[in-house]
Amino acid sequence: MHSTRFRAFLRGARAEAPILVGTIPFGLIYGVAALSAGIPAPLAQAMSLIIFAGSAQFVAAQLVGAGIPALVIILTGAVINLRHLLYSASVAPYTRPLRLPWKMILAYLLVDEAYAVAIIHYRATDDAVPHRQWYFLGAGLTLWATWQAATAVGIFLGANVPASWSLDFALPLTFIALVVPTLRDRGSVVAAIVAGLAAILAFRLPLKLGIIVATLVGLTAGLLAEPRLASDDASIARQKRP
Repeated sequence: MHSTRFRAFLRGARAEAPILVGTIPFGLIYGVAALSAGIPAPLAQAMSLIIFAGSAQFVAAQLVGAGIPALVIILTGAVINLRHLLYSASVAPYTRPLRLPWKMILAYLLVDEAYAVAIIHYRATDDAVPHRQWYFLGAGLTLWATWQAATAVGIFLGANVPASWSLDFALPLTFIALVVPTLRDRGSVVAAIVAGLAAILAFRLPLKLGIIVATLVGLTAGLLAEPRLASDDASIARQKRP
């Protein structure tokens, strides 16, 4: 029993490993940015431990550096992390039978990269597959440990990271790698394309609201495309009948 759980945990960790190529430079950049914004090193590391959400931490560091009031920083972080509600709704059908301690742990680990790995596994398996929560845990803890270590190294290096390394370029590549495997039908492709275009158009909205706008527009486009695509498929099927 324990060996089966451990194997599921290791499979989740291995599935998460390729994504860490983008996570490590992201964490390094955050550590450097936090110190540059005047955040003390212990507090910068504590943000990674407590918030554990890279984009929200980056924006919080920028706002702290600009002298923005604490309430505005908290509200901005909450808006940026609204997408986690969507992640939660997506995995809820699979985690509903779990006990509360399990749900609390997995909810804490439910960030972009861990969600992508976990939801692909959930959708590729059925309820008869045992210990799927251990797979999720393996992916999430691997990401969590890497993020904490990368943040610590970034804080240690401080401003000594050369700009020529262009570490920030790894972030969009990481998210592209997360999204592509989940595009399994035309509805999701439509949602991704529309959300991407909306994100570009809404990039300059205040408080990083462009993220939420792009999410809502993409979801709406995907939902509207579903009935049309289903109708088109049905029409094609009827035409193929002898």
